[in-house]
Amino acid sequence: MKAPLKESETVEPKKSLAELKQGLVSIAAILNKHQAGTLYFGVSPAGAVVGLDMNEKTLRDLSQAIAAHIEPKIFPKVSEMALQGKRCIKVEFNGDDTPYFAYGRAYMRVADEDRQLSVKQLKALIASQGREASRWDHQPGEFSLADLDPAKIKAFVQRAKLAWDTPKNALAKLALIKQGRLLNPARLFFGTTPLQLRCAVFLSTESSTIIDRHDFDGDILELIEEAQKYILKNIHIGMRLEGLRRVDVPEIAVEALREAVINAFCHRDYFDPDYVQVAVFKDRVEIRNPGRLYGNLTIDDLRKGNVSQRRNPLIADLFRRISMVEAWGRGMPLILKHAPDAEFREVGNLFIAAFNRPSFLEQEVEGQGATSEAVQEKSVVDEKTTKKPQRNHIETAKKPHSNHKELILAAIKTQPSISIKELAAQCDMSVYSVRHHIDKLKELGVIRHVGPTKAGRWEVTKT
Repeated sequence: MKAPLKESETVEPKKSLAELKQGLVSIAAILNKHQAGTLYFGVSPAGAVVGLDMNEKTLRDLSQAIAAHIEPKIFPKVSEMALQGKRCIKVEFNGDDTPYFAYGRAYMRVADEDRQLSVKQLKALIASQGREASRWDHQPGEFSLADLDPAKIKAFVQRAKLAWDTPKNALAKLALIKQGRLLNPARLFFGTTPLQLRCAVFLSTESSTIIDRHDFDGDILELIEEAQKYILKNIHIGMRLEGLRRVDVPEIAVEALREAVINAFCHRDYFDPDYVQVAVFKDRVEIRNPGRLYGNLTIDDLRKGNVSQRRNPLIADLFRRISMVEAWGRGMPLILKHAPDAEFREVGNLFIAAFNRPSFLEQEVEGQGATSEAVQEKSVVDEKTTKKPQRNHIETAKKPHSNHKELILAAIKTQPSISIKELAAQCDMSVYSVRHHIDKLKELGVIRHVGPTKAGRWEVTKT
């Protein structure tokens, strides 16, 4: 006997039709857990084939019993089959309209056991089903297979390392077909009707003057690439040498930008018709998406790496299949790893991820010959006049990287009058990074600046 006929969470064997009631209970329990399964009559729980005595009414009577005692109605495939030369019955069933009841009671499959649900468990199942049904990415869209590009479907399937046969079967494997209808994410990834992305570059630190604007059309994967290319085209790119090879180094880490763009498309509110937006300012880059944080998640939780319910789990799973996101919710830790000064805020129905541009600060420092205090004073003015994103107060209390701290403290102890630019050169860091760590050391009370801005000195108050 083949192992798949033994009892499992989705397979229930019954020796005879005398166990019909228990078999129907198993159908309801399996549907409530897995939404699909198989029931055999004529097979023992261990998988031994015993066969059945059947007549021309047996299959019809079984179908009628299923229709009479399981609610909501299901339409299983009931067929006779020969196993080891013996007559058996196979019932293949599926359904997404949970919860299902057998003889007026709800059950849940646990291993090979059918457990009756309590009132509390039943309420939780109904609430869960309601949440799933209300998600945008779980709802069928007003489009058909003819509105999708077969070449895009095939390319995605190959990238996901799945077997290819037909577009329809591929979409079924990706869980993009429900009760014969295509779900909304199919159009996002494979539709011939494009989505839109809105990008702009602004003259200063505010949005009063636009110097470049471009709206992109495409599917979700194309727009992610266009957003990243637009940002890199409009920020400063430095370089470093690795041996004899030149390596481009954008002023904002590509890994952080890419993750933020993917998150914007993955976790946005698709009930809102607004666009994902990329805004490049003189001092920062903002990536904006419709939809505040989902569930009860706060920005403080986000920075701590806490994970909540996903707004679009099916979209996230499609990204996971092609290795664009991980199943473990590591997107935010990845952003903060590569851009620890990234700032997040919610304005109206928008969620905004902002990345400071070091080139702006360096230009300001070079133009004014300012020390850290002067730069800090200017930052306060900018925050009041240009609505620069505020840094989370809790985050500013965190200690700077220990190696950077030690380098900066050692330099200050040796040369109390050292400037920010001199610190940057001596510690092999950018001006922006030095300022970032100086600010944190001052906030922690480790150092202070005494005297005038240009002619003062640093004092180490504690170590």
